[in-house]
This record gives sequence, C-alpha cells and structure tokens, in this order.
Amino acid sequence: MVIDDNFFMELALHEAWRFQLLTYPNPAVGCTVVNHENELLAVEAHQKAGGPHAEVLALQAAYYKLTHDEKILSLSSSHDIHNYLLKNHNGCFKNATLHVTLEPCSHEGKTPSCASLIASLGVKRVVIASADESEKADGGEEILKNANIQVETSCHHVNGDALLKPFIKWSQERFVFFKWAQRLDGSVNGGVISSHESRTLVHKMRSVCDLIVVGGETVRVDRPTLDARLCNGKAPDVLILSRTKEFDKTIALFSVPNRKVHIETDLEKLKDYNCIMIEGGKNMFELSKNHVDYYLGFVAPKMGGQGCFDHNNSQFELLHVSKESDDILIWMKLI
Repeated sequence: MVIDDNFFMELALHEAWRFQLLTYPNPAVGCTVVNHENELLAVEAHQKAGGPHAEVLALQAAYYKLTHDEKILSLSSSHDIHNYLLKNHNGCFKNATLHVTLEPCSHEGKTPSCASLIASLGVKRVVIASADESEKADGGEEILKNANIQVETSCHHVNGDALLKPFIKWSQERFVFFKWAQRLDGSVNGGVISSHESRTLVHKMRSVCDLIVVGGETVRVDRPTLDARLCNGKAPDVLILSRTKEFDKTIALFSVPNRKVHIETDLEKLKDYNCIMIEGGKNMFELSKNHVDYYLGFVAPKMGGQGCFDHNNSQFELLHVSKESDDILIWMKLI
C-alpha cells in the first residue's frame, strides 16, 4: 500500500505549529509514525527546549500503541525513552514510516541523536520536509541511509521551511514577531478579547522571549504587567517605544523582578535580543513592519468592541491557521 506522505506530513506540520516559539532556542518540529497499512500510530511535536524531540515522543507513543507496554508511558526524559526503545522494540518498527518536518539530528547534546535511534530501530522509511543545515546537528540523513533506511526529502519543504524560519533567524541574528488580538468585526479595544487558553499561550510565548516591545500610550492607558503569570513563567525585558520618558513608575510592569525596562524613541535595542515579541495596534504596526518577520493574529468569535486594527491595505501570506480553544490563530507574513 502506498503511504500518503503529503497527508501525514501535513499532520506533523500542524502539530509542530502548535508549539512554535515555545521550543526556543530549539526549532519547532513535528513527527508522525505510520505503519505499512497507512494507519497513523502517533503524531507528536517537540514541546520545550531540553525535552524529548518530536521523533522520540512519536516513537514512544507508537511503541505503546503497537505493544501496549505501559512502562514506556512512565518515562519522560529523552535518554530514558531512547534506552527503553533500544532494549525492547523487538523489531516492531520494521515496516514503519516516519514523517519529520526537520531532518533528524545527528549530534549528542542534552538529548541523544534522533537519527541514531531511528537507525537502530530498523524503521523502513523516513520522509523529511526540511534539511538541517546547522553545523552541529546535520548529518542525520547520512546516518539513516547508512542503516539502509529509505530516505525521501522535500515533502512539503516550503511549509517545512516556513515552520523552521524562526529558528534560523534567532540562531543567526534575531526573530521578531508581531502579536495582536481582534474580534470578528475587527475591533481591538473594549475589554478582554481572547479566551483564557489563548492568553495562556501568549504568556508561554512571553516566558521564552527575550524582549517585549510595546508603545508608550499602551503603557499609560492599560497599565499592564506584561509578565507570564498565567503559566508561572519568566517575565522578559520590556522596550517601551515612546517620545517621552516620563511614566508613572507604579505601573505594574516596572515592578517585575529581574527585568530590564528600556524607554526609547527607536527600535535600536532590538539588536541586543534574539527572540522578540511586539504587541500593539495600528501605530506600532507601521513603526515596526521593517523589523518584523512573522505576524500572529488571534481572532475571537465575537463582536461588539471598539476601534479597528487598520493595516493600511497591507497584504499577508498565510503560513498556518489553527483553532485553539475558542479562537482562531493565524501565523502570517507580509507580502
């Protein structure tokens, strides 16, 4: 039976986008495991730096589905999962195909080599969307081929490269994304817009970012904290873009421990950081668009707010659209 590579790679890509940025400084990666009868055994994604890679989590879930061995589910460290699979797989993956959004890593770091694990398990095929061009992690494809595994590349490579771009940007220089929330009628003011789940996701993103950029008027009117309290995360530094440096220092964001607050008239400070979130409206959109790589919009299924986010006829290319809880999440870039 012919494996539907495009379909299963789309599943891997979708799962990986759910954790985009949350893996910083690692890339977001997704993986599926499929048997020879086109049955999906697992779809997983890398979830946080230092945790198991997508391939390891997918193989863990697939192993359980194939063997019903519950011991594997109690393991959480990448090393433990690797070792358990190597000792107990008994050839259960011999007809399996993996679809991975990024070439499996070859290096031994905080986690063992995914390529070496896959090679040792006797997997039949590995389909890859994007090549890993980093100096320390590439070479996975060669390891797989040397183990007589069929390797096919460039399946959905355009989408794979779009998923990978933030990692490439922050590894080389910096990645900047612009986040906003709106209702179906385009309104952006007048109280809480996004669901609790969406706001928690934003706090998780803040927790891994180095810097949040916000406008001076937003600080004066909204008096925000700009922390990551909904996920008990780390509060990033803040850059307030303002013509004047006079602010009420009782505003909550100034009192967050272990944080630097910059008040500047330009965006030169961006060069000192690697992963940057910009939050704002029309004015901030215009001021920052020459610096922004991706845009992330949260669209809530409601109406009745105030003011609209006017993009001044800007056009976007959609990179990924998903529904998380009640809201629609849209990753995009300017055309």
